[in-house]
Amino acid sequence: MTAVPANMRKSYRRKRMRNNAAGYAFLAPWLIGFIAFTSVPMLYSLYLAFTKYDSLGAPQWIGTANFVNMFQDGVFWKSVGITFKYVFILVPLRLAAALGVALILTTDHKGIGFYRTVYYIPSLLGGSVAIAIIWSRLWGSDGAINGLISVISGSPYAYSWIGNPGTALYSLILLGCWHFGSSMLIFVSGIKQIPVSYYEAALLDGAGAWQRFRYVTFPALTPVIFFNLVMGIINAFKAFSEALIITNGGPMDSTMLFALYIYKQSFSYFKMGYACALSWVLLIIIGVFSAFVFRSSNYWVYYEA
Repeated sequence: MTAVPANMRKSYRRKRMRNNAAGYAFLAPWLIGFIAFTSVPMLYSLYLAFTKYDSLGAPQWIGTANFVNMFQDGVFWKSVGITFKYVFILVPLRLAAALGVALILTTDHKGIGFYRTVYYIPSLLGGSVAIAIIWSRLWGSDGAINGLISVISGSPYAYSWIGNPGTALYSLILLGCWHFGSSMLIFVSGIKQIPVSYYEAALLDGAGAWQRFRYVTFPALTPVIFFNLVMGIINAFKAFSEALIITNGGPMDSTMLFALYIYKQSFSYFKMGYACALSWVLLIIIGVFSAFVFRSSNYWVYYEA
């Protein structure tokens, strides 16, 4: 083997260092932002989770007292149960709605691009304060929903959907289902990537519409379903603004989602240390659920390879 001259090795090292320097230069803005606005705040919040801190005075180290108090907090357990119920109902419904609309919007019809835009708009507006206020008016005792029921039934109807503990959470779930535009577009992209030859082979075998969906479309879409499922779970666990604006956690804490409970502990009761402990518990819960979905993907996600 011919030895590489020393001057060529030095030239190669200098070139590699220049290339690396250019790469780090492009990476620097993101890296600085990640360290300054993500890593450092996370580590500081982990420290605060073991302190008594009201955001005004100096933090006082109390060890694991926040976590011990958490598991003795009745509202904490109630918020966990409500959040689980919210996630377990919302995520499947939103995925089903997104997939159903995506199947319709991948057909060849005139103006299909316009309809895709229309169905995507709620995802752009869904987290806004204005939409939350409008939604609270729709489902209030004198809202449009009750007005429509009154017209159909022929008698006045003044039931407050968001003011009753039995139905308030479901009004938030329905609003969450309305925000399926992003998942829908991802499903549309996934459906368009399925080779037409698969459907042609299924048609030759006499497969009907349901059989084509079950044995061709659904298996081919499982990687996309997996992605939307993980993102849906994460976003559902972090749901906050709708519950704050529409119900403020009420009535009787029936819509006290976990993220809203963290907010109240932080900025209503000024228990910043306790809120940081709650935040880390939420992070662990999201991590456990995400890990479970990743683990289960070996049994139901199919890749072309």
